[in-house]
Amino acid sequence: MTGVGSMRARRRRILRFASRYLVQAWWYELVLPRFGLARLSARGRAARLQTIARRFHVLAVDLGGLMIKVGQFMSSRLDILPPEITRELAGLQDEVPAVPFDAIRALAETELGVPLETAYSFFDPTPLAAASLGQAHRARLSSMDADQTGLLDVIVKVQRPGIEVIVEVDLEALRKVAGWLSRVRLVSDRVDAPALLEEFAVTSLEEIDYLHEATSAERFAGNFADDPRVAVPELVWERSTRRVLTLQDVTAIKVSDLDALRAAGIEPSVVAAEFASVMFDQLFVHGFFHADPHPGNIFVTPDASERGWHFTFIDFGMMGEVPATLRQGLRGLLISAAGRDGRGMVTGIREIGVLLPNADTAELERAMTKAFARFGGMGVSELRDIDPKEYLAFANEFGELVRSLPFQLPENFLLIGRAMSMVSGMCSTLDPDFNIWDAVEPYSAQLIRAEGGNLVKDVATRALAAASTLVRLPQRLDDLVTRIEDGDLAVQNPRLERRIGQLERTGRRLVSAVLFGVLLVGGILLRSQDQVLGTVLMAVSALPLLHALFAGLVDRR
Repeated sequence: MTGVGSMRARRRRILRFASRYLVQAWWYELVLPRFGLARLSARGRAARLQTIARRFHVLAVDLGGLMIKVGQFMSSRLDILPPEITRELAGLQDEVPAVPFDAIRALAETELGVPLETAYSFFDPTPLAAASLGQAHRARLSSMDADQTGLLDVIVKVQRPGIEVIVEVDLEALRKVAGWLSRVRLVSDRVDAPALLEEFAVTSLEEIDYLHEATSAERFAGNFADDPRVAVPELVWERSTRRVLTLQDVTAIKVSDLDALRAAGIEPSVVAAEFASVMFDQLFVHGFFHADPHPGNIFVTPDASERGWHFTFIDFGMMGEVPATLRQGLRGLLISAAGRDGRGMVTGIREIGVLLPNADTAELERAMTKAFARFGGMGVSELRDIDPKEYLAFANEFGELVRSLPFQLPENFLLIGRAMSMVSGMCSTLDPDFNIWDAVEPYSAQLIRAEGGNLVKDVATRALAAASTLVRLPQRLDDLVTRIEDGDLAVQNPRLERRIGQLERTGRRLVSAVLFGVLLVGGILLRSQDQVLGTVLMAVSALPLLHALFAGLVDRR
């Protein structure tokens, strides 16, 4: 049902769910700690997160549409979300109910302009897979189409009836929630929620346009045309529209099926290494990558090659690109890492867009330099030998600094992060000893070699800057001595300034708390003699109380 009334009710359910748990988070994470109840809040945090995730799971399965997509994205973010959430949201895709075949038949025949029996010699009414935006059915082309295409067995993807309206309503509700989040300083300092939502919206709208998916599939196939490791199903354009997509049936061994891989004589650990290599080729070589590489979208297909198998990718509705700014930022990061240059690392982070331009990075540069001094140049095996307590101490210090800085998740990172987290999870499933950083190293070296000319230019520029600094150093030292003698030297310490600011705010709230007590007690004592004045004082005491409790909430990071 996609009537106006049901769509309004759908929007209300989404907003009601979001507002309820945003208020709960505000109460437990911001208000209670101000009363000295931070431990109480932390003690029940795991149970609260699990409850929220469980209830969202129920909501997503009930509503379908983009709510399934939101849940799938959260379940894949093992790197940033606690297991209480990811565990509860795992398997959402497998719980999507199928659309009745009569509705699928009606939509497909309307789109293709002919009865199903004319378009296909066989069409299985039982779906092979049901997803949040559409579902897939096995079919067989008519003899005429089979002769023209050279294909016989195909998969037909049919969009869910009314899904366009549902996506529009869901995006409207999610934009409202993103707007709420953008008004919370704690969130807005670290992430541009509306911008992320728009990136999600663009991807979702592309995903319900099957002609866009078909074009993406052909582009992906062209990138790997000369690579025997990767195959893509052929498209049947004559039987494809914006809401119906017909393509070659390439069903083979599911990439995560360890038993089937071993039975076919294929070693899962080798598959893991090759899969990481193929995904890094997409990111760093082609700049166009499959952003939904879950096990259902990748098959391992036995063949007659020397390797004996290849990957077959399907479902190109969610694709991403590596922008030029990211490539430039990565190049700067690699050069700086090679030179153990903390300032260069921070500059690279800025260029990528993870760190906002107005961030005070002096402390971050010092922390990076400290990290290079202690851990720089170590291999993975050497890092494993370091005392975990030392890691923990450094992580605590560094984590406090990072939380104080305005980091954000920039455009395109949503899909990149999703893809990389899925790659890491998939490879770890195939090979428990897999280390994704070992797979990154060849591509880091390859990027540096590809940028060899720019690397030389950067080194020359840095050398020239260093020479210029040496030439100007005596004059700068003389100016420094003069300023010290004149008493004009000012020292800036961002961490000290933040601490002083916190103390000032605490002091103001303490004064408000004392004023509240004085007014309240005074009002109680005077009320017996002057009821009006006593009542006024008691009422006015609420103002400093509110300030003592909630001052700084908006400014808190």
